[in-house]
Amino acid sequence: MESIGLLAGGKPPKRILALGAHSDDIEIGCGGTMLRLAAERPQLDVLWVVFAATPERAAEARASACAFLEGVATKKVIVRDYRDGFLPFSGAAVKDEFETLTWNTWRDHLILEYEIPKYDGDFGSPNFFGVLPASALDCKIELLERHFPSQATKPWFTADLFRAVARIRGMECAAPGGFAEGFYVRKARF
Repeated sequence: MESIGLLAGGKPPKRILALGAHSDDIEIGCGGTMLRLAAERPQLDVLWVVFAATPERAAEARASACAFLEGVATKKVIVRDYRDGFLPFSGAAVKDEFETLTWNTWRDHLILEYEIPKYDGDFGSPNFFGVLPASALDCKIELLERHFPSQATKPWFTADLFRAVARIRGMECAAPGGFAEGFYVRKARF
């Protein structure tokens, strides 16, 4: 994604911190972008952090992260054990860990916040897009289906939904291949 390189002072990203509240959030929200960056920049150093997962979902998260980051020079996967579905009640502990990892530590870096389709209907209007080749989207969907069998019975966890979201975002940014992931940027420096 050359746009990330441009916004990061003209240099391609060297380190990525990926944060997810649940074990499939990173993959759903920015999995295609991570696959694209891993393929284009194998020298990346990636820290992948999931905050809440049951033991079964933690195993899924670790296996999935390794698959999405295949070929990356350095990767570290951390899966914390905050109780899944109870993050608001563990807010202080999660906030302390989150703040340590992000805004306070990464103040002068580009921070892209990804989106997750939810029943809440809280999709917004992204102001940054990661263009995806069809092959990256196909790989993202295949990896999601393979690595998260615990989610297979959920009515929202479908290839059609993941493809539809990427198609809508691709249309919104006039992506050459028609697919993209949407992000929100609070501040950017170039």
